[in-house]
Amino acid sequence: MIAIVDYEMGNLRSVQKGFERVGHAATITSDPAVLADADKIVLPGVGAFGDAIAALRTRKLVEPIRAAIDADKPFLGICLGLQLLFDTGYEDGEYEGLGVLPGEVVRFTVPAAYKVPHMGWNQIRFRSRSPIFEGIDDGAHFYFVHSYYVMPQSESVIATETDYPDAFCSSICRKRLFAVQFHPEKSQAAGLRLLRNFAELG
Repeated sequence: MIAIVDYEMGNLRSVQKGFERVGHAATITSDPAVLADADKIVLPGVGAFGDAIAALRTRKLVEPIRAAIDADKPFLGICLGLQLLFDTGYEDGEYEGLGVLPGEVVRFTVPAAYKVPHMGWNQIRFRSRSPIFEGIDDGAHFYFVHSYYVMPQSESVIATETDYPDAFCSSICRKRLFAVQFHPEKSQAAGLRLLRNFAELG
């Protein structure tokens, strides 16, 4: 079973429909026991870092998420779900994240010609080949909407980079922990391929 974590911070149904389109059912849940029993977990999210981590704690979802990652269950973070994996976020203050990966989440500082949020289609560039990108070309386009990006302490976890205009980490991979800054559920064929790859991980 694929469980999509419901903490009222994102369009969960669009992620669920993405999995359905590639032939895999996914359950939207806020029940810690359901997460504990799931074979794979997806942590999506849109919104502010501080609100999101508070919502996860209130719903007692932090421990089942950490336990799943510690057990090396396939895990996919999407957008804010990537950012929450890190130690600290600096959106409207300073907030402690899940602390799964060492690093920070910081706001874009870009030339005046570039707008924040970074919104729209942009290309990925592989730093390492992750199983969720099987069949996806280097330079493939994905859909982004974000004002903050992750800065991992260790570059070894960086799977892809994207330029805006400087390079930033647009996805990570560590064992069977995967997370992406873009929205695969909004990224047409390449995004659906990524969701299918994740769903079919052994």
